[in-house]
Amino acid sequence: MLFEKKVAIVTGAAQGIGKAIAMSLTDQGADMVVADLNIEKARRVAEQIAKEMGRRALAIKTDVADKQSVQAMVDRTTKEFGRIDILVNNAGIIRRGSLETMTDQDWHDVIGTNLTGVYYCCRAVVPIMKVQGSGKIVNISSVASKTGDITSSPGYAPSKAGIDCLTKSLARELAPYGINVNGVAPHAIETEMSAEWPEEKRKKVVSAIPLGRMGKPEEVAEVVAFLASEKASFITGEIIDVNGGFLMD
Repeated sequence: MLFEKKVAIVTGAAQGIGKAIAMSLTDQGADMVVADLNIEKARRVAEQIAKEMGRRALAIKTDVADKQSVQAMVDRTTKEFGRIDILVNNAGIIRRGSLETMTDQDWHDVIGTNLTGVYYCCRAVVPIMKVQGSGKIVNISSVASKTGDITSSPGYAPSKAGIDCLTKSLARELAPYGINVNGVAPHAIETEMSAEWPEEKRKKVVSAIPLGRMGKPEEVAEVVAFLASEKASFITGEIIDVNGGFLMD
């Protein structure tokens, strides 16, 4: 078991990639905090973890764009479990439109959740990890962070590029404390969001992927699990592509 006696927080874990990450970490022994705005879905995931994996799981309603909500989530985690070993910043949103049609509120919502939310969560858990002398932080970015907007959403790519830069900055700052900080940049994953794509868009997306298919949430989760484990103890400040060869950098 890679994560026996470890405690993990996964934000945005009620569905999609976040749920797959939570299930993967608990399958390898972690106790889990399922943090999400949708508390009903989060509870169902926590119940599934407890039933199928036999691990302790706690669902906490969390708005990562609200620092008080984040701090309350971290406080409750430490009260319940006594420590925090892994943080996966997965929560994210998208607002579609052009530069001219996107509202100021759309911009602030995307940056607030996707980038500031990562900042708030890292800031809240790092003091605990410093005391422990160890910790793993994995931030979920996107291929858009490296290519620019490919989804008709001017705010999304900048928010993810910010995550990449924050990941590298924190990796340097926190390395002396035994804390590894890495990122994962997926593209074209089968989730609730991509399920809404028109068939024409799906075909166009797949045609640009050398492996010729969409990715699965579990394939992202396996990379996250590796980075969160001691197998990746000499890796920090990296952004790992999971995109079927769409971008090779």
